[in-house]
Amino acid sequence: MTVEHETPRDQLAHTYDRAFYETLDASVRGSAEVIVPMVVDLVHPRSVLDVGCGRGTWLDVFRAAGVGDSISVDGPHIAAADLEIPPATFVAHDLDTPLRLDRRFDLAVSLEVGEHLDAALAPALVASLVTHAPVVLFSAAVPFQGGAGHVNEAWPSQWAGHFAAHGYDPYDVVRPRVWSDPRVAFWYAQNTILYVDRSHAPTLPALGAPAPADPSLDLVHPALHVRDHTTRKPPPPPPSLSRVMRDAPGAAWRAVRNRLHRPGADR
Repeated sequence: MTVEHETPRDQLAHTYDRAFYETLDASVRGSAEVIVPMVVDLVHPRSVLDVGCGRGTWLDVFRAAGVGDSISVDGPHIAAADLEIPPATFVAHDLDTPLRLDRRFDLAVSLEVGEHLDAALAPALVASLVTHAPVVLFSAAVPFQGGAGHVNEAWPSQWAGHFAAHGYDPYDVVRPRVWSDPRVAFWYAQNTILYVDRSHAPTLPALGAPAPADPSLDLVHPALHVRDHTTRKPPPPPPSLSRVMRDAPGAAWRAVRNRLHRPGADR
């Protein structure tokens, strides 16, 4: 519960507290251990920037995959003691403001972060990512996905539009490979797309052709669809005709009986 005199940092610490990250730990690490080797094989990054890193789980997996040059960025609410990466590689930064690290990386990563920022900040987030890398591994929650602190759930085609403004095309090479993999949380399987600078794409032939930056990118994973329907309380079944007749008092019962037995009522 927040109070009026709390600072934005305090409010973030309440929303994204230790329990929040511990609930997601297994899903995040399990997903990263599947997706990271795939991305390393496709992009061959020697340096990685993770914007909105949380505890740094994804960068920890990138480091295990041999990418030693890495920087992680998130808000000052992240406690150094909770990091899964060396504290020296962590930069505390308010993600509501543009990021400027004055260097480039081979790959920028921002996974399930954009939905936590106001919609008006979406172009600035994308600008911060493309400023730092020619390839961006990106995912963000789709409408009605749900989650703590979600304020801007948007379709991938909307994010693709922001990237297109900088000359970056979507490469839908991750989702088909992990869509049915039970080790990958549905939100990563559903939302993760590589965006690549058009001038850089010829150096990465393994990516193939870019995907159309249109609503064909907008997918809903079966796990989200099922979760939505299994957690929703079903409406009560309508009463049977016999119950209606049994419960209806005098005149109403007779009206129902007479209608059922009048000539032509069965047609």
